Amino acid sequence: MNAEVADSNPYSRLMALKRMGIVSNYEKIRTFAVAVVGVGGVGSVTAEMLTRCGIGKLLLFDYDKVELANMNRLFFQPHQAGLSKVQAAEHTLRNINPDVLFEVYDYNITTVDNFQHFMGRISNGGLEEGKPVDLVLSCVDNFEARMTINTACNELGQTWMESGVSENAVSGHIQLIIPGESACFACAPPLVVAANIDEKTLKREGVCAASLPTTMAVVAGMLVQNVLKLLLNFGTVSFYLGYNAMQDFFPTMSMKPNPQCDDRNCRKQQEEYKKKVAALPKQEIVQEEEEIIHEDNEWGIELVSEVSEEELKNSSDPIPDLPAGITVAYTVPKKQEHSVPEVTVEDSSESLEDLMAKMKNI
Repeated sequence: MNAEVADSNPYSRLMALKRMGIVSNYEKIRTFAVAVVGVGGVGSVTAEMLTRCGIGKLLLFDYDKVELANMNRLFFQPHQAGLSKVQAAEHTLRNINPDVLFEVYDYNITTVDNFQHFMGRISNGGLEEGKPVDLVLSCVDNFEARMTINTACNELGQTWMESGVSENAVSGHIQLIIPGESACFACAPPLVVAANIDEKTLKREGVCAASLPTTMAVVAGMLVQNVLKLLLNFGTVSFYLGYNAMQDFFPTMSMKPNPQCDDRNCRKQQEEYKKKVAALPKQEIVQEEEEIIHEDNEWGIELVSEVSEEELKNSSDPIPDLPAGITVAYTVPKKQEHSVPEVTVEDSSESLEDLMAKMKNI
């Protein structure tokens, strides 16, 4: 390691971003606490990236166990089969960076009792006990869990990021949700949520979602990159960023909250945000007219006033008949007919030879 960037922190390569002018203080990453819900294909890699970046504290939520079927993804190892995902993740992550604080919860957040505990850890599980976490990351694979996270964050006014990978494993997305400022997950829900369909009835016997470690890693990388930009205040934070592996297409957009959102806490947060914006001091923008300075007009170019249609017809060749909405970009000036004066020569009755002889004597 170069002595210029080496210090007591084994992750000083990341701290070098400060010297390169990317961030003002990368060590600030140690002061943040992030909750990761869902430690599967995206969540486990997300947790690993944040651990390697030196995050201060990670809270991990999941109720699944590690299976051999998970080995086509990154992070988990065959000898961890049978362990809860959060238990296996904590063991691996502590070995990567022992400076990170971990809290792991092996339960389903969608049940009534667990939901209350989940809410409590979001609002009190920060780096300093009793303070809220700085960010919640949704890395779950079902709409019920997403709606549960959405409900909790709307009630608490907690900023969070949602992520997902399609069932065919060749597309995914990330989404930043700031209650009241941007659309929540219930503002524009998928059909399965809007129609109150039980998604369990949609699963087909013997058919499971596809999984590619490449797509999982790309989505996890986009998610963590967005987290770092938000927490460390650099670059442009994306409100929505998609990924289509088939066309290498990355759509991006932002959505305003729905005033008729079904979640009453979302509507409440919208009103709070409007009040906050209205309370901000209004800045008057005064546009000063710049003095126009002309350089020497060597070629005599002048700006002339717009000519009327009649003047245009009189000063140019005939304008062709064009469809409605189409106009000519320029016109060809009329050809000026220059009259050449006739030159007459008086008849002197001298022959051509005599005239030639005179010219030689001149």
